[in-house]
Amino acid sequence: MTLPRRRVPARQPAPARFRSQAVPREWRADVDHVLISSRRLAWRIRQLSTEITRDFAGRDLMVVSLLNGTVLFLADLIRHLSLPLRLDFIGVSSYGTGTVAGELVFTKALRLDVKGRDVLLVDDILDTGRTMTRVLEVVRKLGPRRVRTCVLLDKPSRRIEPVQADYVGFTIPDLFVVGYGLDYAERFRNLPFVGVLKPERYASS
Repeated sequence: MTLPRRRVPARQPAPARFRSQAVPREWRADVDHVLISSRRLAWRIRQLSTEITRDFAGRDLMVVSLLNGTVLFLADLIRHLSLPLRLDFIGVSSYGTGTVAGELVFTKALRLDVKGRDVLLVDDILDTGRTMTRVLEVVRKLGPRRVRTCVLLDKPSRRIEPVQADYVGFTIPDLFVVGYGLDYAERFRNLPFVGVLKPERYASS
């Protein structure tokens, strides 16, 4: 059986009860509004897990996750995957100033061997595509059988590299988002929702 090459689009919005959530009081000074609530995140991630479980059934699956923004998304995703898997991490950072991305530097190599295995590459957000393109180049040189990509968020309006994810949680506009693993200056990763950061919090960067 050949694993299909396909892109799973973001589904239609969740039911109305998932759409609105007030910003908790402790985050109101920094977060303008909640873009994706914790309940809607959970709803969509269960869908993604079902799709991935179906597509990789019977495969020797290796999940490779990019550090650090994927941690919350990854944990929720794999605990719903009802199939055997191996897990490893790859570190890549964009060293720049403030909100301006700089040179990509790999900070952690894979420990496990991916040769001949089906790899699911997990990232938090796909925007310009620079990071995903570079990581795919590195992983493919290691000889995996197949590589598929899964991202929580997709910002197609920011794309400068011709890359698309096979599994997408949510397609979002060009907003500065934080929470659920995504950060600004290593803050806000622990928010249980995806929120839009107030411009005054990063405008001077």
